[in-house]
Amino acid sequence: MQDEQLEILDFLRSRPPFDTMQEAMLHKLATAVDVRYCKAGTRISEFNDEAHFWYVIRSGAVEVFRRNGTLYNRLTEGGYFGEFGLLRNKRVRFPATALEDSLLYMVPEPVFTEVFENDENFADAVEVEDRTRLRHAVARKDDENHLMTGTVEHLVNREAVLLDISATARDAAIKMSAAGVSSILIVDEDAAPGELTHLAGIVTDRDLRNRLFAPGLPYDTAVSEIMTADLVSVDHKQLVFEAMLLMLRHNVHHLPVMRNHRPAGVIALSDIIQYESRNSLFVVGNIFRQSKVDELAALVPDVRACFSRMVSEDANSRMIGAAMAAVGRSFKQRLLELAEEKLGPPPVPYCFLALGSMARQEQLIVTDQDNALILDDRFDPARHDAYFADLAAFVSDGLARCGYRYCTGGVMATNERWRQPRSVWQRYFSEWIDRPTPETLLHANIFFDLDGVWGQIEWAEALRRLIADKARSSPRFLACMARNALLRTPPLGFFKDFVMEADGRQSQGINLKGRGTAPLADLVRVHALAVGSQAVNSFERLADITNANILPLGRGQDLVDALEFISMVRIRTQAAALKAGREPGNNAAPDALSDFERKSLRDAFLVLSNAQKFLKYRYQPGRAN
Repeated sequence: MQDEQLEILDFLRSRPPFDTMQEAMLHKLATAVDVRYCKAGTRISEFNDEAHFWYVIRSGAVEVFRRNGTLYNRLTEGGYFGEFGLLRNKRVRFPATALEDSLLYMVPEPVFTEVFENDENFADAVEVEDRTRLRHAVARKDDENHLMTGTVEHLVNREAVLLDISATARDAAIKMSAAGVSSILIVDEDAAPGELTHLAGIVTDRDLRNRLFAPGLPYDTAVSEIMTADLVSVDHKQLVFEAMLLMLRHNVHHLPVMRNHRPAGVIALSDIIQYESRNSLFVVGNIFRQSKVDELAALVPDVRACFSRMVSEDANSRMIGAAMAAVGRSFKQRLLELAEEKLGPPPVPYCFLALGSMARQEQLIVTDQDNALILDDRFDPARHDAYFADLAAFVSDGLARCGYRYCTGGVMATNERWRQPRSVWQRYFSEWIDRPTPETLLHANIFFDLDGVWGQIEWAEALRRLIADKARSSPRFLACMARNALLRTPPLGFFKDFVMEADGRQSQGINLKGRGTAPLADLVRVHALAVGSQAVNSFERLADITNANILPLGRGQDLVDALEFISMVRIRTQAAALKAGREPGNNAAPDALSDFERKSLRDAFLVLSNAQKFLKYRYQPGRAN
C-alpha cells in the first residue's frame, strides 16, 4: 500500500461504520478511494445528477440539502453522504455543498455496492432504514432545540435571595433593592427544625405594588401577608422546556429553582425569553389581561402566529403540543373567571375538566373542545344546575369564538350528562371498566385522558387514580380497549403504498390524525392502563410503558419516534396551510413531502402497524366478546 492509502486506511479504521469491518474489505475500500478537495461554497453534487460516488469527509464541513433547498444535514470530519442516491436509482437525492474548505474521500459506486452487499453492519449503518432513519430524523430535531436539551441551572446566574417569614414588607423591599432583584424567596426555618430550608413563599415587585402600596398597607405589614404561598418550583436539573411549561400552565412569571430541596435561585419569564427568543409563545400573558370575550377572540391570529413561529423555529411536537394546550387551557381559565364575574360565585365547588388532546398536552391548531364538569356531592340539580348550565354555555360559546369548535359528539359541559357530581363520575368510570359496552368504550377513550383546569383540580387527580387502580386489574376491559384501538389502521396498502382519503378540507391525502396520531394515542393508552400509569401525555405514558418492560426490546423508542415524526408532518402541513392562507386540516398530500419524508412516514406507519399486531397478541381482544 502507498503512504496515502495507509493514511486513508488508518482514518477509516478508527471511525464507524468502518470500525467493525473485516480487514480485507477495509483494504478494498481504502485502495479504491479517490480524493477531492473542495473550496468553501463549492457545489459537490446537484439534485438528480447521476450518482457515481459515496463521500466520506476527511476534513472540513459539508451541508446536505433537500430538493426544495432547505437544509437536511450538516456534516463534519468522519461524516458521510450520498448513499440515498446510490441505493435507489443512481441519481443524487440530496445535493451537497462544501460549507468550509473540505477534503473528501470518494468511494466509487461499484465498490460501495460490493461492501454494502457483503457487510451487514456497514449496510445497517448507512442505509438508515426503518427505525434507524426515524431515530436519526427525530434525534436531529431534538438536538436542534435548546429548550429540549438545556437545563434550568444554566439560567440561574446568582444565588437565591432569602428572607425569613418573620420579616416585614419593608425588610423585603430593602433587601430586594440592595440585591438588585425583582423577587425574594420567603423561608421558614422554624417549620421543620433540623430539616432542609422550608420555602414558604415568594414576594415580587408586583406583589409589593398590588398587595402593599395599592391598598395602602403599612410598611411594617408582615411579609407573610403579601407573599404568594403554595409555590410552583422547578429542580435545577429539569429542562428549560419544562420550566417554560410550568410558567404557562400556572400563569406565573417567577419560578424558584431548587437544588437538593434547597432554594438555589429564581428564574423569570424574561430569562427564558432571552434564552430562546420565542416570545410569541407567551400569548398566554395576553389572555389573562383581556376582560371581554370579544377581546379574547381577537387573540386568535396571535395564537396561529405563535404556532407558525414555533414550527419555523424547529420546535418538536411535544413542545408545540404542550404550548398549544397551555394556550387552550388559559382560554378556559380566563373564560371561567369571566363567567364567575358575570354569574357570581358558584353555589358549590366544582372542577372544570379538559379532555382529549388538551389534557394530553398534544393539542394543535386544528381542534375542537372536549370538556366536562365535576360538581361537589352537595350539588342539588333543582337549586344549582341552572348556574352551572349557564357557566358551561358561557365557556363553550367563548371557546367557539376563540377557535375551538363545538364537539360534534356533544362531549361538553353543556351536556347535562357530562355535568355531574363526583360520586356520579366515580360510578361512571367504575361501570365503564366493569361492564364495557361499545358506547362506554368510546367514552373511555375520551374521558380517560382528563386534566383539571379550574377549581378543585385534585378531583381530576383522584379520578386518574381510580382509573389506574381498576383498569390494570380488569383484563376484559383491557381486551375491549385493545379491540377498539385496532379499529383505525395506518394508511398502508397491500404493497405498503399510502392509502389516500378525503377529510372534507383537501381532496385527497393521508389522514395523519385519524390514521396516525389518533390510533397511536389509542394504542399507548391501552398499554398505559395495563401498567397502571397515571400519566396523560402520550410520551410520558410511553416512558412508563417502556420502564414496565411489557414491549419487545427497542419498541418503546420506536413508538416514540413514530409518534414524533407523524405529529411533525401533521404540524408542518398545518403550518404550510396557514402560510398559504388556507384553513389547516389533518390531511397531507404525499407529493408535497420530500422523498425522505415519505419514506420516513412509511416507516412510522409500519411501526404503528407492527405495534397494533403486538397489541392484538398481548391483550387478545377476541376474548372481549
